[in-house]
Amino acid sequence: MSVPRPAAVIVLAAGEGTRMKSKTPKILHELCGRALVDHMLAAARGLEPERLIVVIGHERERVREHLARTGPDTQAVVQPEQRGTGNAVRVVLETAGAIDGTVLVTYGDTPLLRTETLAALLERHDRDGNAVTVLTAEVPDPRGYGRIVRDGTGAVLAIVEEKDATPEQRLIREMNSGVYAFDGRLLADAVKRVSTANAQGEEYLTDVLSILREDGHRVGAHVAADHVEVEGVNDRVQLAFARRVLNTRLLERHMRAGVTVVDPANTWVDVDVTLEPDVVLHPGTQLHGRTAVAEGAEIGPGVTLTDTVVGEDAVVRNAVCVEAEIGPGAQVGPYAYLRPGTVLARGAKAGTYVEMKNARIGEGTKVPHLTYVGDATIGTGSNIGAACVFVNYDGAEKHHTTVGDHVRVGSDNMLVAPITIGDGAYTAAGSVLTNDVPPGAMAVARGRQRNIEGWVARRRAGTKSAEAAQKAIETGNQQGSKT
Repeated sequence: MSVPRPAAVIVLAAGEGTRMKSKTPKILHELCGRALVDHMLAAARGLEPERLIVVIGHERERVREHLARTGPDTQAVVQPEQRGTGNAVRVVLETAGAIDGTVLVTYGDTPLLRTETLAALLERHDRDGNAVTVLTAEVPDPRGYGRIVRDGTGAVLAIVEEKDATPEQRLIREMNSGVYAFDGRLLADAVKRVSTANAQGEEYLTDVLSILREDGHRVGAHVAADHVEVEGVNDRVQLAFARRVLNTRLLERHMRAGVTVVDPANTWVDVDVTLEPDVVLHPGTQLHGRTAVAEGAEIGPGVTLTDTVVGEDAVVRNAVCVEAEIGPGAQVGPYAYLRPGTVLARGAKAGTYVEMKNARIGEGTKVPHLTYVGDATIGTGSNIGAACVFVNYDGAEKHHTTVGDHVRVGSDNMLVAPITIGDGAYTAAGSVLTNDVPPGAMAVARGRQRNIEGWVARRRAGTKSAEAAQKAIETGNQQGSKT
């Protein structure tokens, strides 16, 4: 299919979206890792338009800042007062000037529209030589929608709102999506003639179709393959519906590319996530941002990864990882938290109830359980015992800990940074280490144990502990006398 390149795509995104009941502008609400308007802009960019124009109004500065970050190729045009879709397009043409060629008009709150559907609309518009072609859809229940009334040749006679429709017209299931392909020059002339003689005193873009038809131009329509694509998002219920639909699309694409998704209903991925073949996603997995998972890795259950890179054949279970790098064959979890700046080399392990931040863990090194590693570098082949804390913060500044290769850090150690544990060193359990440990040394930093006999009987008389101790002493004495 040969698709003509549009001269411009105009995205209408000036509305307040009061039904969202939110301080956030409607078009900036997110689903699957992008704001609503960014989904529409991505679909429009697939057409390679000469100009990409976004009409903004409500919270304009906030929206403008967002577009500057995510869509520097867009031109923002302000609609000072939200006085209808026709007014929005007229403001664009008055600001940008008449546009020669095809002008596509769409909306910032239709995140499910695909580039392929917009391309098919443009192809139909060009092939039929229409002045305007409206994107329509056949819906199971057309109540509430404007109906498309056609003549015997298939040309559009009118778009009739439900309140104005006859009983026969209300049976029509073809509805108006509000997305149009226009001849730019004809649009520039017709939009100036749109009346405000309606209950809201607004300028409606649908009136342009009537004006063009009365001028003797052909008005056509293209039916979208899936009516769900053209549904807008106006409240939180519709936002959730769109998220589910888009998530299903993304998972189906990944599954057809060789990814196993054990339970699609309980697996969520963002649009910019990349997954290689033979990745397995277990239930409760959420992959956000630009997370990338390499071939053969196994993720889940109960895992949330944000902007995280996972190497081939790695295993991540019941974990939260943010801006982390998990090397090939590495293991994370269960119940681990990898914070930004964490890098696990090949075959490394961050185990149960382990938290890491700004830490580089060497190849084959294991941090199996109950440990915090912050601002640290650990070499290859080392092992960190249970219940260790890398004490990196002195209340004012963060300090770094360096642990060498093939080090054995004992359980319940406090490594008070800045400190270096040399290659091949050992540290005794229960140590609080404040000084460097030379390579190959054994560091012991704890008080000597002493037992105070009879303390419980004297200081906790009458307690269950005292009773148990007395029984044990008596039993021991009896066994001693027998021997």
